[in-house]
Amino acid sequence: MNTTAVLALVRKDLILYVSDKRALLMHLVLPVVIAAFFGAVFGGGGGTRSGIDVALVQEDTSDAGNRIAAGLKADPNLHVTPLDLAQARAAVRKGTQAVAIVLPAGFAEAAGSAMFSNRAKPAIGLLYDPSQPAVLAMVKGMLTQQVMQVVSAEMFGGPLGNKLAERNLQVVEAQASTDPDAAALRDMLVAVRKYEAQPRAGGSGDGRPRGLAMPFTTHDEGLTSGPVAEGYNPYAHSFSGMGVQFILFMGVNMGIGMLLVRRSGVWDRMLAAPVTLTEIVLARAVSAALIAFCLLCAIFVVAVLAFHVRVSSVPGFVAIAAGFGALTAGFGLLIAAFGKTPEAARGIATFATLVLVMLGGAWVPSFMFPAWVQQLTLVVPTRWAIVGLDAVTWRGLGLSAALPAVAVLLAFALLFTLAAVWRFRREQA
Repeated sequence: MNTTAVLALVRKDLILYVSDKRALLMHLVLPVVIAAFFGAVFGGGGGTRSGIDVALVQEDTSDAGNRIAAGLKADPNLHVTPLDLAQARAAVRKGTQAVAIVLPAGFAEAAGSAMFSNRAKPAIGLLYDPSQPAVLAMVKGMLTQQVMQVVSAEMFGGPLGNKLAERNLQVVEAQASTDPDAAALRDMLVAVRKYEAQPRAGGSGDGRPRGLAMPFTTHDEGLTSGPVAEGYNPYAHSFSGMGVQFILFMGVNMGIGMLLVRRSGVWDRMLAAPVTLTEIVLARAVSAALIAFCLLCAIFVVAVLAFHVRVSSVPGFVAIAAGFGALTAGFGLLIAAFGKTPEAARGIATFATLVLVMLGGAWVPSFMFPAWVQQLTLVVPTRWAIVGLDAVTWRGLGLSAALPAVAVLLAFALLFTLAAVWRFRREQA
């Protein structure tokens, strides 16, 4: 074997690869960007991730109720917004709040009574977005922590606890002669009263006895605008995300196809015919928009028939599909206009598409993004496409909910198309 020749060939390949800056961008920068993104999303950003969006409906305005509310607001894992019940329901239905906590009137006193007796436990209402069941579990855990801290402190040291202990002691005294459990509870209440009557020597101790049950329950209600019996179908969001991603790749291929046409000389022959540059570009945009529209409709036909995805508003879905089709066409034109060669355009376009899909919430739900990323994605067109498709599928909303997303998609499509036409004309001049 000619080692010198082999080494020379290896050296040649390495030089060619390093000289291709776009290949380095795709193979080195893109993995780093995506890895950093997911690391920040899942807590690697040093606490920069935003808290869970939670609406708080506080109907219990007692001191203990206020302390529970204050504890929830102070929790760094929550972003609490005070709302009334109607506003909270609407916010959860639209997806702007992941969970709404309804703290009913008289909750603290009823929870305190439940700690010392067999009375019914009061329920805290939890209205939640069915697409985020993991968030519901996290909010329950943080809510339990705050309630137990406040209620136990109140029952074993506050005026409300003294009042309830006195009241329950009278009831338990009447039952103690026939019920051993009541007698044990009486002895415990007496011991608690004696403990509270002693002067505090600077030490603290919550005084919580062993065996106390959780003094409250939760009433969980998943909110969508569609029939509750249908529940949340996770295929709705996954089909939205993957449909957006792969149709955008179709737009990339359309743009690269235009570059290939220009390289082959067909473009110049078309311009020699009685047709203007603008007409050629717009014709290609219309054909790409129609293809994208039909693809998205076909994808959701499969979703509806095979995976029981429900489209709550056919006009709303058609409007979103048309807007996204126009966006795809504009995106493809932009690639063709600014891409110097098919090879160069392919790398940059793939990178741009993956970033748009990632920031749009197709891979990871946008509520998990850091706060600054959530604000950034408001100017990302794919975010609006995903939001619009979610609105007219599993959220059960109508045409009016889809119109803002349609308007943004059409605005971006117009912007991309005008930029592409300007670039084509400039190169042709």
